[in-house]
Amino acid sequence: MAEITAKLVKELREKSGAGVMDAKKALVETDGDMDKAVELLREKGMAKAAKKADRVAAEGLTGVHVSGNVAAVIEVNAETDFVAKNVQFVELVKETAKVIAEGKPANNEEALALVMPTGETLAAAYVNATATIGEKISFRRFALLEKTNEQHFGAYQHNGGRIGVISVIEGGDEALAKQVSMHIAAMKPTVLSYTELDPQFIKDELAQLNHAIELDNESRAMVDKAPLPFLKYGSKAQLSDQVIAKAEEDIKAELAAEGKPEKIWDKIIPGKMDRFMLDNTKVDQAYTLLSQVYIMDDSKTVEAYLESVNAKAVKFARFEVGEGIEKKSNDFESEVAATMAAALNN
Repeated sequence: MAEITAKLVKELREKSGAGVMDAKKALVETDGDMDKAVELLREKGMAKAAKKADRVAAEGLTGVHVSGNVAAVIEVNAETDFVAKNVQFVELVKETAKVIAEGKPANNEEALALVMPTGETLAAAYVNATATIGEKISFRRFALLEKTNEQHFGAYQHNGGRIGVISVIEGGDEALAKQVSMHIAAMKPTVLSYTELDPQFIKDELAQLNHAIELDNESRAMVDKAPLPFLKYGSKAQLSDQVIAKAEEDIKAELAAEGKPEKIWDKIIPGKMDRFMLDNTKVDQAYTLLSQVYIMDDSKTVEAYLESVNAKAVKFARFEVGEGIEKKSNDFESEVAATMAAALNN
């Protein structure tokens, strides 16, 4: 039997990424044959990875990479937040974002077939990462954004990489684009404009807002406070020309009833119409970037602020780690009961 030296073990570790004991065992089993040992570790790694395939990986990192006029934002998942700080994992995320930005795949299947700097496919890299890191590591999703030479990318990651954002801004500069991406990270818009919201979604969200007002009014009644008015509209999509004209008529009637001189109405009406728009676009403000109050200047919406600096938002992508993934919850009471039962039976 060949002697398994420390030098052989080190060489195998460098080739495979395996731990010391795993590398030594593989060399023993293959009588020191380096190629067979590498293959054995690969097979064992794939087997281990397969066993972990049904685990829920809801932690991880986003990755952002800009390559010329193409930018990628990706999400890679792990089982624990601890592994998300692992150097190998962090490097895998960075390399994946770069490969996707440069390869421009159309879907996850094409992405997984891309070749990494190591020469292996993206799919193989994740199998190997699962085997060597010891947790299920999975590539979840990506978005690609393209811009023109005149436009700017805003690339931003927040909270240690748990949120990744890419925005495309026309006019302004990269600093402005990054500020918009910071807003997107904080305020969580899902679409650019109200025109992208589904009519039924708007109705459902408006119903939720009015339900919250109803509950609030019950509390207000207990302390003799005046009830808050219910919302009739929630989006600009619902504010037709007729609705806006009627709102202006109502404001004029209100001013007349208050005895305000008609000659000053033109100074009052714009402010009241702004208030009407603000009160009746709550759904837009929650979900659309352009209608949100800009965190860098809370006197303006994002759209109004960008217009004031001769710029406009074109598109964006925002990923937050784990959104939409159902984590397995541990039944603490059941665990305690099971532990106690086991102790009593011993």
